[in-house]
Amino acid sequence: MVGRVLFWGEPLTDQGARSFVPIRVLVVDDHKVVRLGLRTFLGLDAELELVGEASDGREAVEMAGRLRPDVVLMDLVMPEMDGLAATVAIRRDNPEIEVIALTSVLEGASVADAVRAGAIGYVLKNAAPEDLHRAIRAAAAGQVFLSPEAAAQLVRQVKAPERPEPLTPREIEVLRLVTLGRANKQIARELGVGEETVKTHVRNILSKLQAASRTQAALHAIRTGLVSSTKEPT
Repeated sequence: MVGRVLFWGEPLTDQGARSFVPIRVLVVDDHKVVRLGLRTFLGLDAELELVGEASDGREAVEMAGRLRPDVVLMDLVMPEMDGLAATVAIRRDNPEIEVIALTSVLEGASVADAVRAGAIGYVLKNAAPEDLHRAIRAAAAGQVFLSPEAAAQLVRQVKAPERPEPLTPREIEVLRLVTLGRANKQIARELGVGEETVKTHVRNILSKLQAASRTQAALHAIRTGLVSSTKEPT
């Protein structure tokens, strides 16, 4: 599943609003100074609650299973187990936990690999505090939140086929709902079709767009105008 794609500076939707229950956050980074900075940042915001700190991927997987945070802030380059492997393990064992890649690495392959691993957000460590706060809130609401640099890198990873096979009208409608954050079951209900039919449409869409994930497909569709809007219909 991919949440609605949010771009830098775009306000959170009503879906991002939640009753005042602090968002439980697990911090994962092998540098003590980074963990200290994040601890201070989280401690200044009543909407956020630090529930634990891990210094490597293996510790992160264990703590995520034990503490069940809402959101994990995950460094990518760490000893023992890197952030990508830890993200895969956390999302496999606890799919309700969302992971944000918080890193200084900005390469197309790194962004795409993080999304494939299951990260719902990709934020650079030099981001402004208010942007990191928005990313955490978005993740807790199931919404994709990417730094503009990461979004651009991810779109570049989707290479347009030399002779692109056009999407059918039904596939375009399915893709539009994917960009709105709908899961397969929700799309099936809205379109009045079976969930397996939706899965087939999604597989065809990914193949035609040469996208590795729903997030890549959604970003590509929005940036190329294949889907004109990610606004909810009124």
